[in-house]
Amino acid sequence: MSDTYLITGANRGIGLEFVRQLSARGERVIATARNIEEASALKGTGATLLPLEVSDSGSIHNLGEALKGRAIDVLINNAGISSETKSLALCTTEGLQRDFLVNSIGPLLVTRALIPNLRAGTRRVVVSISSKLGSIAHNTGGSSYGYRASKAGLNMLMVSLAQEFKGEGFISVVMHPGWVKTDMGGAGAPLEIPDAVQSMIKVIDDLLPRDNGTFRQFDGAVLPW
Repeated sequence: MSDTYLITGANRGIGLEFVRQLSARGERVIATARNIEEASALKGTGATLLPLEVSDSGSIHNLGEALKGRAIDVLINNAGISSETKSLALCTTEGLQRDFLVNSIGPLLVTRALIPNLRAGTRRVVVSISSKLGSIAHNTGGSSYGYRASKAGLNMLMVSLAQEFKGEGFISVVMHPGWVKTDMGGAGAPLEIPDAVQSMIKVIDDLLPRDNGTFRQFDGAVLPW
């Protein structure tokens, strides 16, 4: 029996590949993008397409309304942005606020809007795509102020979610997809998108209640906070 997955930021890169691989194996997939009309690569996947701007509370509300009464088994919070605040000199209020709004606050509020749908599902899994750059223990290079901090913020928010909802059988994890050849990762990245996503799907398939609140790498390894 197939499950229902919802993937945010699904118009390209890792999100699009999640849609492709999950649809190909027969799962029911709901894919979101900021502009559905321009998401041409999604239109041949068979996924249900819905608009979503994770930095817009009205758009998040509309998503919840559009999906009212529909069960979701796995939510993959994939939508995110890179950051212009790479050095202290480049840090601005507006830039940092944007980083946190899209990379931290948006995924949490999307999850909040879809809690009724997840409760109606059988797996109750929330996977939020983070980054090893969000690990404080791994920060030996500095820079990338806004990106690092917003991903660390996402990690904390999703651990709080994991603790609040563990009594209902929810499993909330954050995942580092690896250094992947995407628009964000660049052509020099060692991982191809299909390989990274295939590995992450295997980890997601194997998640158990004991994994709730953990920080996982694409291959399943546990990462330090």
